[in-house]
Amino acid sequence: MNLSTKTPSSSLKEDSEELVSTLNRMLQSAQNDAAEIAAALGRIAKNYGMSRLARETGLSRESLYRTLSGQCSPEFSTILKIIRALNLNFAVTENSSK
Repeated sequence: MNLSTKTPSSSLKEDSEELVSTLNRMLQSAQNDAAEIAAALGRIAKNYGMSRLARETGLSRESLYRTLSGQCSPEFSTILKIIRALNLNFAVTENSSK
């Protein structure tokens, strides 16, 4: 899925496997850059709907846009709120490349 262009939010909501796969690819390519990871999550969030995400996280839309812009390193608790609102779980796996 190419999220560089606007994808209808309903298509992402309906296909959670594709959402997870896309986010994992984005996170893998971001490596250790927290701002880039936030930007990758932001691309998913925009497709989900920022107004809806704001309601579900209790954060303002402006705060979400700023947090997920890739211009700063957001707090981990904020990222967890966003992940949970997107109906995702945070998981850690062993790095198989080492």
